[in-house]
Amino acid sequence: MRTEHRIDLDATSTPVGFHRFTSDISIDFQCNRWLQWIGPSGLDEIAELARRAGPTGGYESWIEGFLELADQAAAAGRELPAAYFARGAEFFMANDDPLKPATRRRFVLALQQAYGVRPEDVPFGSGSLPAYDLAPAHARGLPIVVFGGFDSYIEEFFPLFAAFVARGRRVIAFEGPGQGGALEEHGLTLIPEWERPVSAVLDHFGIDQAVAVGISLGGALVIRAAAFEPRIVGAVAFDVCDSEFTAATRTVGPATPVLRALMALHARPLVNGLAALARRRRPLVDWALPQGMHITGTRTAYDFLRTTARVRTAPCSSRITADVLLLAGADDHYIPPGMLARQAATLTAAQSVTTRMFTRLDQASNHCQIGNIGLAGRVIDDWATDVADRRGSRAM
Repeated sequence: MRTEHRIDLDATSTPVGFHRFTSDISIDFQCNRWLQWIGPSGLDEIAELARRAGPTGGYESWIEGFLELADQAAAAGRELPAAYFARGAEFFMANDDPLKPATRRRFVLALQQAYGVRPEDVPFGSGSLPAYDLAPAHARGLPIVVFGGFDSYIEEFFPLFAAFVARGRRVIAFEGPGQGGALEEHGLTLIPEWERPVSAVLDHFGIDQAVAVGISLGGALVIRAAAFEPRIVGAVAFDVCDSEFTAATRTVGPATPVLRALMALHARPLVNGLAALARRRRPLVDWALPQGMHITGTRTAYDFLRTTARVRTAPCSSRITADVLLLAGADDHYIPPGMLARQAATLTAAQSVTTRMFTRLDQASNHCQIGNIGLAGRVIDDWATDVADRRGSRAM
């Protein structure tokens, strides 16, 4: 893997930070998400796009604006910014938008070319899981097996993985059911039994000890995997998420208690009606519900929300005997801060439990530490080294 373009894990440069572009935190988060990987050079371009599109301009304005930025960056030879701008456009496209598949391919192929990598297909069920084996010349410590969550493509995180590889860490990065190529190319929808794809990947690459890192919704999936896959000797929730249902219903806003009550009553028509209303009033919901139905293969908001009730960690957390690292952001608009302590309290058999709540002083208080993801990466890498030292684990 080429490592020239990588996130700074050593704090030798100033973090990109989290910037307010609009009055809508969900749109701001996405803008900062792509800016995180592009770097400061993209700040003025995204700020200008935000001035034109704004929080009320509709997703079409953002799609058109990001595609324009992608074309301009490509024409100037700025291939990585062009790729992430294209990803910004693709993010806001509806799943039936005819431009979406080609825009996704544009992003994925650009990242593969920039980092000089290609995925391997790991057989799984009726399809395959795309997986990248990113190995340094001289590996140290435990390999990291990493996956995303609700909407990420694993290629998005290449700048972070490149930093791990530059530090001598072997990284196995894959997409499981409901994610990236596993979903879009092989039709595999999300399953809660995440030990199954993790086990398939560990088998495929012949790994007998690893640190597993789950990003975003992966913070719930990694706990499930660690509970049932003994080769996971270290588990990182980046960030913590002990209940997908709680996170999903939180996006509805003031109507959240009503929605949860209607779900408890199995009031399908009322739930779908409330969801339709919330989609008209809140851009985050208008994006999240169709995305949730897409990754789970469901047709209604009610059916999607029923599936989220299966992705929770309480029933399995007490089974974990691995070392566990739980990360959280104090200003995370997806994850309630109380999840951190709640998840930690259920890990009663873990070898150790380490928690970290990132704050605004860290410039990492948002979801998955967007703004200073280098700090989070350093915390993960240093913790994984400590775990390997305590266990006497050899490099693989």
